[in-house]
Amino acid sequence: MQYYFEKTTNYDFDQSVEKISEELKKEGFGILAEIDMQKTLKEKINVDFKKYKILEACNPPFAYKSLLAEDNIGIMLPCNIVVKEKGENIVTVSVVNPVSAMQGVNNPEMNKIASEIQAKLKTALSNV
Repeated sequence: MQYYFEKTTNYDFDQSVEKISEELKKEGFGILAEIDMQKTLKEKINVDFKKYKILEACNPPFAYKSLLAEDNIGIMLPCNIVVKEKGENIVTVSVVNPVSAMQGVNNPEMNKIASEIQAKLKTALSNV
């Protein structure tokens, strides 16, 4: 099972970050953190890297349901989204596949919740 879903966008890098953030919001997610890997790698180890951002997204009602169903599930939260520049004028957005991520969690309730979250993430991605 693939651990992510990906789409090539019709937007530049910054527009892609904005668009997926907007679409996630429509599905009830907020962005908790934005990690700029290009900047971080330059600052920490002085290497040049492509534009690459990790967005940490959370849907509070689903996070709450997940925490009630599986006390240690916080290890797997939040949902990560990656926006990366793959080439000149080629930007992709990738979202985690929560169903795949939950394969190691032996909890039927979490499988149900992961399926619901997956549908919301796929909807957001398809609208980018």
